[in-house]
Amino acid sequence: MPYNVSQSGASGQKLQAESVQADGKTFEQLRQECLQKGKLFEDPDFPAVESSLFYSQRVPVNFEWKRPGQICKDPKFITGGASRTDICQGQLGDCWLLAAIASLTLHEDTLKRVVPHDQNFDHNYAGIFHFQFWQHNKWLDVVVDDRLPCVRDKLVFLHSADNTEFWSALLEKAYSKLNGSYESLKGGTTMEAMEDFTGGVGEMYETKSAPSNLFDMLKKAIDRGSMLGCSIDITSSAESEAQTITGLVKGHAYSITGVEEVNYRGAKVQLIRVRNPWGQVEWNGPWSDNSREWSVIDKAEKTRLLQNSLDDGEFWMEFGDFKANYDKVEICNLTPDSLTDDSKKKWDVNSFQGNWIRGSTAGGCRNFIDTFWTNPQFKLRLDDPDDGDQMCSIIVALMQKNRRRMRKEGLDMETIGFAVYEAPNDEDHQGKDFFRFNGSKARSRTYINMREVSERFRLPPGNYLLVPTTYQPHTEADFLIRIFSEKKAGAIEMGNTIEADLPDPPTPNPPEEETDEEKGLRRLFEQIAGSDNAISARELQQVLNGVLSRRKEVKFDGLSLSTCHSIINLMDVDNTGMLEFEEFKVFWDKLKKWIMLFISFDTDRSGRMSSYELRTALNGAGMHLNSKILQLLGLRFADENYEIDFDDYLTCIVRLENMLRVFQAFDRPKTGQISLNIQQFLFLSMNV
Repeated sequence: MPYNVSQSGASGQKLQAESVQADGKTFEQLRQECLQKGKLFEDPDFPAVESSLFYSQRVPVNFEWKRPGQICKDPKFITGGASRTDICQGQLGDCWLLAAIASLTLHEDTLKRVVPHDQNFDHNYAGIFHFQFWQHNKWLDVVVDDRLPCVRDKLVFLHSADNTEFWSALLEKAYSKLNGSYESLKGGTTMEAMEDFTGGVGEMYETKSAPSNLFDMLKKAIDRGSMLGCSIDITSSAESEAQTITGLVKGHAYSITGVEEVNYRGAKVQLIRVRNPWGQVEWNGPWSDNSREWSVIDKAEKTRLLQNSLDDGEFWMEFGDFKANYDKVEICNLTPDSLTDDSKKKWDVNSFQGNWIRGSTAGGCRNFIDTFWTNPQFKLRLDDPDDGDQMCSIIVALMQKNRRRMRKEGLDMETIGFAVYEAPNDEDHQGKDFFRFNGSKARSRTYINMREVSERFRLPPGNYLLVPTTYQPHTEADFLIRIFSEKKAGAIEMGNTIEADLPDPPTPNPPEEETDEEKGLRRLFEQIAGSDNAISARELQQVLNGVLSRRKEVKFDGLSLSTCHSIINLMDVDNTGMLEFEEFKVFWDKLKKWIMLFISFDTDRSGRMSSYELRTALNGAGMHLNSKILQLLGLRFADENYEIDFDDYLTCIVRLENMLRVFQAFDRPKTGQISLNIQQFLFLSMNV
């Protein structure tokens, strides 16, 4: 079985980042150009204009775009190392991003990748900086100029507590560029930014219904270099960023920076350290900075845990209080590409890109059984259980792509989820009956309109079928699906091959042995053909339109002359450009089969066929196509109700068989590849 593994990178190996500039130039090329010209960089892809700030409204205040040298006398990129105190929120609702940046500063290797240290305001300064982000299985290098939005010489958005330090403000600008504007960063989850900083995969747990070993999971995650966040739910917009009497903020993204156990009055107490990205406003309950609990524990322990403790937004809590006050915990598990420490346990990763296209592969969830089976399907093989276990641990993560950037076009997150089934032995794309009679073995807990849905499962070794979907059918989006496993696993996309089983037509009976049906067909042919005993494309159009328009079981608007030319190209064995009787008879036999296929998939007897059934209908005609081709056919031949009339169906099936037979004629060695010169290509493309 041809399984493949698409890994994010071997241990310690960094994947090369791609430039996102429209002109394709790299950071170093652009910086050198500016230095040679003696000019500071001005980014044409993200200019200092209103549209880079807001897309849904006019700018509410009079912003000025200023370079750091215009804001202070001696600007620095990083002062004394990047730290959590460099991250203070401005007038933008992106605390989720700030919480992720705070976690990022705890991971030196990861930080150096996202924030390359080969830039400053001294040597080779040219007004240009760059940052690296992970997006949809690729690392991207994003350059920005250093013009930052200000009001009265002060940064309006993210800034450092030290007003001469600018790495965090420039990082926010680069992330805004990646997503289309500053406004596009309003509202989000810490996990989203954590993944974009690491290429990792996220998990979310409700603290009130979390596994009993949540504390151990968080401690293990910290030890494995994972990035963690937490938040308190709100019940209305009025509660957003409202402060509780204990000093916590609702609807606000925090980062988890430490997990420890301490001896307290003869017993072990579980503690967790949390950071508010505001850099202030802290928990004031037990184990807060100045609480009496600290006076009872060992002095060295207290010094170790409370080092540099001041009103910096970071505080300790007892784990029971943490679970009682916070509602959600997010863990970002890092990929092999993100972890350079070989002592840390690394995941094995499989990844696939895909699309939901209305009319072909946007089948919706299991509630819509008639179309659910048409969604993309992926087969997963789990051979090796975890060490010391009989089960296999996997994390399935389904991400919808580019939705934040598409907000300015009026599009937002779709509601997504997935299901996992025990896979049968055959290697084909499973049809409707399989899902009608087989229940899922695992699935996402809910369908939700978030960028990514992920779940951790423990499954016995075996073969599994993974089906990612939107909730409603006919909903279009691009997706990335990743499968993280403790041990190496195989994965393959199903229905991804193109094959044709097109047998040669049977030899027609001689005239003296013709059946009554064949004799009637000969009389019809002679009536149309006339003295030349052959049917032209226009004559074929006339007879087919006459015959098919009288059939009540198909919805028929008439065949085009182009389709009739395609039929003649398919059936014209002797290359006369016309159909003789034997060729016409073979075509008529094919037509009867195609009509029966069409009727069998017209389940509501409307005279039209659902475009989602096209895969099965073509399979019945001996043509097995992959999802990409089926998506193209759905867009080409289906109407706004995702239905196909008979004339469009016939046009589709004739052209496909024509192209497949031409390909097979060129592919005599049956390698699946042919070579054409430009004349052959043009001749074929104009005649099929």
